[in-house]
Amino acid sequence: MIDHAAASATILIVDDEPAILNLCAAVLEPAGFVILKAEGSSEALKICAQHTGAIHLLLIDLVLPPPTLQLASALNQFPHVHGPVLAVRAATIRQGLRVALMSGNLDQELASHGIKRSTLPFLKKPFALAELLTFVKEVLASPAPVMDPSKEGTSPDDVDWFG
Repeated sequence: MIDHAAASATILIVDDEPAILNLCAAVLEPAGFVILKAEGSSEALKICAQHTGAIHLLLIDLVLPPPTLQLASALNQFPHVHGPVLAVRAATIRQGLRVALMSGNLDQELASHGIKRSTLPFLKKPFALAELLTFVKEVLASPAPVMDPSKEGTSPDDVDWFG
């Protein structure tokens, strides 16, 4: 059954596992969402910059392993980065973008990657199909977060998020 409130919402799903991308799309498309998929942060940033329509939600895997170390430069505007960095860059490209994270990693594993959960909505993998749908609807119903990159002494990718 299509939820008409969701019918116009576009979701960009980013995960390095094609099975997760396809599963999320299989759950969310029948509910009326328009789905864009990216298998990595580089592809997701390109979509954020080049997609002509609105993107209402960025649903990203927290740990996106890059194939090789890459830096942003004039020649490489869309480097591979982990989920939190992708969230900041995507929200900079698209003001008012809602961002939600998902991961199957434990907090200790995340910390070993230098990643900690922020105040962004978080969905623990594995998740039930109904749980995914409920989570997405709740995130879309909440106000979009606002970034505050004004903290002194941090890198541009270290941002406080406020709901």
